[in-house]
Amino acid sequence: MLGLKLPTDPRWINLAEKSTEEILVDHAYCEQKAASSCISMIVTFSEYPKVVEVLTPVVAEEWGHFRMVLKELKKRGYVLGRPRTDEYVKALMQVKQKGGSKEQRLMEECLVNALIEARSCERFRVLSEGLEDPHLKTFYRDLMISEATHYVNFIDLAKTYWPEDKVKQRWQEYLNAEAGIMKRLELRGDRMH
Repeated sequence: MLGLKLPTDPRWINLAEKSTEEILVDHAYCEQKAASSCISMIVTFSEYPKVVEVLTPVVAEEWGHFRMVLKELKKRGYVLGRPRTDEYVKALMQVKQKGGSKEQRLMEECLVNALIEARSCERFRVLSEGLEDPHLKTFYRDLMISEATHYVNFIDLAKTYWPEDKVKQRWQEYLNAEAGIMKRLELRGDRMH
């Protein structure tokens, strides 16, 4: 369903299992950044009613996920700590086309966010299937379902304001670029992406 061209390296789950605190901290910041990104899109594209309608509940849900991860950190005696640079998202931002019409810029924002959600969904699936901790397995399974919905929201939103064939073409370009990014990035168990 997600269309990712390159699955997560199977070794990642073993690294993540050994880095529970770090993966939870990084995950918390991913949720915070997802909520912030949606808020930014609402503000930037406020004249597009569907953007406001679709993304407002996503903001609430992502912020709810942030709070859930904070609760999980606290339960385990961990603290949030400092945010980390997300090399994955940084590399995706280099793929994003600059300029063009406002609708085209909206499409680019939607597709970048859709791809981040798709990869997060895939990583949550890997965690839900591969972790030993039964609580965290369930925790990530539930989040996986939510992330899949967000991915679809962003793709559908792009198609609302830009021709579907162009969205599909650009999406394939993003998927190909993302596979290259995944090949180049260092495999780390302390990062969600």
